[in-house]
Amino acid sequence: MADRRSSGGGDLDRQLASYRNEFPILRDKLYLNSCSLGAIPSRGLTALDDFGADWASEGTIAWEKWMKKADLLRGRLASLLGVSPRTLCLMPNVSAALAALSSALDFSQRTEVVSSDLEFPTVLYQWATRPGIHVRRAESVDGLEVPASAYHDLMGPDTALVALSHVLYGTGAIQDVDSITKMAHGVGARVLLDTYHSAGIIPVDLEGLGVDFAVGGVLKWLCGGPGCAFLYIREDLLEELSPRGVGWFAHADQFAFDPDFTPAADARKFSFGTPAIAPIYTGLAALEIFEEVGVKAVRAKSVGLVDRLVRGARDLGLEIFAPEESDRRGGTVFIGVDDPAGVLARLVEARVVVDVRGGKVRVSPHFYNSTAEIDRFLEMLR
Repeated sequence: MADRRSSGGGDLDRQLASYRNEFPILRDKLYLNSCSLGAIPSRGLTALDDFGADWASEGTIAWEKWMKKADLLRGRLASLLGVSPRTLCLMPNVSAALAALSSALDFSQRTEVVSSDLEFPTVLYQWATRPGIHVRRAESVDGLEVPASAYHDLMGPDTALVALSHVLYGTGAIQDVDSITKMAHGVGARVLLDTYHSAGIIPVDLEGLGVDFAVGGVLKWLCGGPGCAFLYIREDLLEELSPRGVGWFAHADQFAFDPDFTPAADARKFSFGTPAIAPIYTGLAALEIFEEVGVKAVRAKSVGLVDRLVRGARDLGLEIFAPEESDRRGGTVFIGVDDPAGVLARLVEARVVVDVRGGKVRVSPHFYNSTAEIDRFLEMLR
């Protein structure tokens, strides 16, 4: 995706400041919880109104427009992720995406899935609940990162799949996906990448990374809201893989209502039933903003805000749970405080939106936040 805006320092701050007006929640709250739920832009609210108006005025005729909207969203997501639209399938959530993928994979010869002890539970549950699959978890020494070597030490001739996150949800650490993917392919295993905590806050190039599968959604950093996720299947694997347990939207022509199943020729053959349309509208509106801003500019702004947050918290004598180097951090920082529940209550009272996870205050600024907001937040931690 081409960046239409500069990525340089104060100039970038000024250029992105106009986008603050796009997010209504910023008018009366200090919103620093984008890794949980991205703020909805005004365009998203307008899109919801448009969805309702289309439904109200057109009824079932609106399906033609809705399907075009879905294709547009696939195209925008594909551009963001550096892949062809035909390799993406829209899903209601990542759990559904993993279930569809799991149904298409053969574990009869290779029975092991390698993941880590810092992985989001959904990714682990999918394989742990399937009979005959053994999940091996690479261990973190510091509770912050999982070295690539820890994954490699568990890979072998029985490894069918390596499942990992681009950015670890519980620490904000960026993983060495390129190295891990090459290691996995070296032993004949395939790679599944969870992009939920990277897409929208750091540049993601799935083709460049060489992963075989990926999942993610628009809920968090992409500001599109709940109900719309995606499954990516590497193009050369599309013909090889045949999912089981699909729905009517997986048919090549779902509105033909053909009793004989003919799968779609692209990743849509992994689809289930009737999709939720409202998040397609809000997702399109949000991704329009990311196309205007450019993810490289988003990343540059994020690095600046997170660096300021880390330095300021350390100046206050607080413990930071995040990688030392800026280029190894995503958009989330965990801060150790003496009374996390009490601090959270005080922040809520002051209309500051953060969260507490694992006994630490979790803070996740986005490109629509300002350095003044970071300073205001730090002042409240004194």
